[in-house]
Amino acid sequence: MEAIRGCFNLGSRRGNKSRSKSRGGSVEDSSNASTASSSNPSPRLAAPHPIPAGSEGKICPISGLFADAEIITVDAAKKSQLEELQADPDIAQELRALSMSEKLVQADKPAPKIRARKPAELVRFNAFDGSHKPNASTRQLVQTVGFEALFRMTHSFYQKCFVDSHVDTFIADHDEPHPERFALWIQEKFGDGTPWTQERRTRPKKYMKFGHETRQVAHDRSSAHFAAWHSPKRDPADWGNHFKPEDARVWMRLHFWAAREAGMFEHEAFMEYYTRFIGHFMSVYSSKAPPFTRESLRWSEDPKNIQQYLDAGRRMTDVIGKDTESELAKLPAAERIYTGSRARTAWPYEQR
Repeated sequence: MEAIRGCFNLGSRRGNKSRSKSRGGSVEDSSNASTASSSNPSPRLAAPHPIPAGSEGKICPISGLFADAEIITVDAAKKSQLEELQADPDIAQELRALSMSEKLVQADKPAPKIRARKPAELVRFNAFDGSHKPNASTRQLVQTVGFEALFRMTHSFYQKCFVDSHVDTFIADHDEPHPERFALWIQEKFGDGTPWTQERRTRPKKYMKFGHETRQVAHDRSSAHFAAWHSPKRDPADWGNHFKPEDARVWMRLHFWAAREAGMFEHEAFMEYYTRFIGHFMSVYSSKAPPFTRESLRWSEDPKNIQQYLDAGRRMTDVIGKDTESELAKLPAAERIYTGSRARTAWPYEQR
């Protein structure tokens, strides 16, 4: 889920490579970046003047930027898209956490690890006012599973994403620590300390340029989503477009497949809650994606589905390009009902 990652992409494009591929497939030197079109992501820019000794890595008092920071240039009209993402209740909460004093964050120590001696009872999904809220029960769920298992799941997930012909177009750089960030995000969202918020404080500075305005990108899921929309690996016709339900469906299928292979379904109480957790957070990608959560989970139960996917060149031909309303009609009636992240009685918020 930076993640949800994010969740599609909890990191964003690195800019420290001297040569990179353009969206047309040609290789270009980053020293010529100043001539790049304003509709394409720009590689890392060199400082326009010598940097005095002892000032390396510090912010420029004139421009307000860092010399080694990446700048992604997009059309000024795209600014509202990023602001819309940042208005999501869960993402707004994450932004507030990042703005807190570092001392306050460090003082929030994780509780001692708890190992349940018997299966925990199913936990009611805890969300209100459009935002997921961790509590003692969710913290025990994630501590019972442990970070090692979370990382095993997220690592397997990204390995599948990197070779998926559709999802990989949203991931500009495989070298970013995507699995670690995703696992830390899950851990924090379940209430086990603030490891993801602390990790975000150490990331390289990144910026986005909207017309003549340059803004620092917050290290959160909204900016990661925005970067994924503008990944240079996307088809030019799709570049900058929002996620669609089919994008989220492929993402969820790969994710639950990875969870299954990592043994996560042995933790019944966690996975029942986690399925609802994913359903909730999918709404920021697409408001029509949450009803497909359980269908995405069931997909990897049948080895024939996986083999069909592999035979098609790791492309989910039964999802991509399909009409969303027709696909919704195929779901069990109880799973079609979704009235938004503020609902209390509709899927995924009712108890099983």
